[in-house]
Amino acid sequence: MRHLVACSSLLVLAACGGAGPQSVGSSAAPPAPIAGVTPTPASSHSFVAPTVPKSYSAIGGVHSFEYETDDRNAGTPIPSRQSSQLYAGDASTARNSGITVDYNPRDGIFDVKIAAPLAQVSQTLRFQDPVHRTDFGGDRQPQTGTPQLAATGVQYLQLGSQKKTEYDPAISTMVPIGTRDGEADSSTFFYQKPGTETRFVTFAGFVRNQVTLSEQAEDQGDSENRYLVQVVKLERAAFVFGERTENAAVPRTGTASFTGPMVATMVFNPRLDTDASTPTYFQWIEGRSTTSVDFAAGSFTLDLTGTVFAPQFDAYTSREVALGAGATFAAAGRGRVDLVGAGGFLGAFESAAFTQGGVTTALTLAGSSIDGAFFGPAAEEVGGGFRIVGGRPDERIDILGAFTGKR
Repeated sequence: MRHLVACSSLLVLAACGGAGPQSVGSSAAPPAPIAGVTPTPASSHSFVAPTVPKSYSAIGGVHSFEYETDDRNAGTPIPSRQSSQLYAGDASTARNSGITVDYNPRDGIFDVKIAAPLAQVSQTLRFQDPVHRTDFGGDRQPQTGTPQLAATGVQYLQLGSQKKTEYDPAISTMVPIGTRDGEADSSTFFYQKPGTETRFVTFAGFVRNQVTLSEQAEDQGDSENRYLVQVVKLERAAFVFGERTENAAVPRTGTASFTGPMVATMVFNPRLDTDASTPTYFQWIEGRSTTSVDFAAGSFTLDLTGTVFAPQFDAYTSREVALGAGATFAAAGRGRVDLVGAGGFLGAFESAAFTQGGVTTALTLAGSSIDGAFFGPAAEEVGGGFRIVGGRPDERIDILGAFTGKR
């Protein structure tokens, strides 16, 4: 019998570590005004302390990776490959997003919907049971592959089911392992509590691990070799949502600089041309963003810095990675503000690089995107998503992330 674990509501956005009662947000000092702009009157609804149900259209990126591994070469010098691979990714624009977050403050329910067909992801999740609120530390905590972020005020909600699961971190960081017919399917939603750093927009992320274990057989003439197969489908997303600024309230003169957190999910495998069996793993990046806007010129620049997290390993593969935990990331891009046509701002990256062991490796870009919007009554904050796709042949490099910032 399956045991279903449904996650708690997003209203319960408490500080990381579980200190204090959880709520969507808390009071914060009012933002400094933008010169020459008169803020529109605040409504009774607040992103920090909501009073009515509301639906938010998010901006960000989604990707998925499906494959199989098996234990036929477990413990030998030739580990199993990731076979039957299917990778897909997609980044939304400010106007065209398949990611929505609905919140009902009366019942403390969050509904998260991700409809990203280009990324092979379709999820509709409801987080309403307080017991599914979770945090790092203790017997219950977020599933493997969920980043333990250094940013303050990060909340984690989790739901899922498991059957016949065993766990051995020496073999795999994902359940099930070691038991045929075992299966697990868990989804985690995390976000930064509104009012922690920003009052009108926040970043969020999504993790899904769907893993099944089955026993198969191959004919060896006079005998039959039975072996375990781990079938894996992983989904990741990073996005922002909040209360967007009306176009008429966005300044048309002056400049502003916005700083805030950045989080990204990536696959980084540049070694497929030298060893086709090199596995691909998901990794997170956490850091900071600086968005500089020239309202008069209708232009912006975006600078990102971050630190790479350890990869999430599967069963039976070599655990060989090109970037280990602690490697650093930097990227710089620019673009234009287009409130009418795009609903915000959009652009691309000019450079992106990783540094590890004192060696910096610049990425060759096949494609990139930056899509964002202004948030708050008078564009006090910004938020957006980005994507960086590696361009060298025989590499799998794709970085999808989200950033927020306040003046």
